[in-house]
Amino acid sequence: MPNLEINFCGVTSPNPFWLASAPPTNSGYQIMKAFDAGWGGAVWKTMGIPTVNVSSRYGGVNYKGSRMVGLNNIELISDRKLADNLREIEQVKKYYPKHTIIGSIMVQSREEWHSIVRDVQNAGADILELNFGCPHGMCERGMGSAVGQDPEILELLTSWVKEVSKVPVIVKLTPNISDITESARAAKRGGADAISLINTVQSIVGVDIDRFIPYPIVDGKSSNGGYCGPAVKPIALNMVKNCALDPDVQIPISGIGGIETWRDTVEFILLGSTSVQVATSAMHYGFGIVREMKAGLEDYMISHNFNSISEFVGKALPNVSNWEGLNLKYQVRATIDPEKCIGCQLCYAACEDGAHQAIKLSDDKNDRTPQIIDDNCVGCNLCSLVCPVESCIVMKRVDEGNAFENWKERMDKDNVPTTFNDDRAGGEGHHVPTVHEAWEKRKN
Repeated sequence: MPNLEINFCGVTSPNPFWLASAPPTNSGYQIMKAFDAGWGGAVWKTMGIPTVNVSSRYGGVNYKGSRMVGLNNIELISDRKLADNLREIEQVKKYYPKHTIIGSIMVQSREEWHSIVRDVQNAGADILELNFGCPHGMCERGMGSAVGQDPEILELLTSWVKEVSKVPVIVKLTPNISDITESARAAKRGGADAISLINTVQSIVGVDIDRFIPYPIVDGKSSNGGYCGPAVKPIALNMVKNCALDPDVQIPISGIGGIETWRDTVEFILLGSTSVQVATSAMHYGFGIVREMKAGLEDYMISHNFNSISEFVGKALPNVSNWEGLNLKYQVRATIDPEKCIGCQLCYAACEDGAHQAIKLSDDKNDRTPQIIDDNCVGCNLCSLVCPVESCIVMKRVDEGNAFENWKERMDKDNVPTTFNDDRAGGEGHHVPTVHEAWEKRKN
């Protein structure tokens, strides 16, 4: 069996699955339940000066038949006394010495940072995580994302922590910024041993259109909150990739954002994460989801002959390119399997109205299978994405497979469009009905 154990900044963890700082890690009781279920670590809900929360606190985004593809929350950091959290950290670590406890902290002054760092590490936390990402409530008090959005302050506060910390320090980054690598570099300069990302995305998830109040509703009012869940995974993956590729960062990454399955986990690891943190899916389905995540990860590692997590951390990064480095000679075309086609004609509607008019319908009204117009197909892939039948529409390579030329090379050869009506434009030769033709067809 493959070994799921990881080494994160010198701290050994039973597996890469950690609970993120959130309601599931609000107490020792919950964290012990999670460890029993199979989680390798937990980031204790952010500790600081205790807060007072509102009711209600969550707003969800449902999409068609799926509940809570996105979750918005306006809950703040721990509302429990620091002494209670410290006592429970010490007790949990005593009973679960091999599991990883990460203490998330957020305060303001240098003296407060020094004090809470000493307290949390003395209680037994293996790692500290600095919450520089919370996008609501705390940022209004000069903490959370207010720090994460200012690289100079982030670097300073990180350095304050490193003055007294005896355990590794993770800086949790906010996605509510133009370039997250600036924050990652600042964390590195401040002495951070690792970074975690992403924290939640500032958001409003909906509005009660009868009462004219955004969700979640608190006595007739609302506020922006932090958006998380499966819907934010693409944003998180891109930002993890950006930090992993930045030559001025190059410190371990704990990936966060929409992780729900073993496949999500693998994707984050392939783009540079050593551990992953999960919150929304545990809130949705409970701690037991980790069993399937672990089993799926093991099966994946076996199928690819990986014996350890470290063997595939960042393995997808060499295949990430800027757009200008992509092969313009590579060409694919759509093909439709008539045996699998159910005749819904969704591909036709999508291509005809939203893409390149490369699909036609049969003149035979009894034949509902669409047909590809090869000369018009640009290989955009939209039809296969909207098709509800797996592998009914696939993209097949049609170029000879031995030519390579990217945009940068064409620029160097001065072989790119440079005027408004340049004959070298990419759309030349693509048939689109003229406005007159379309009007005559419309009249008929």
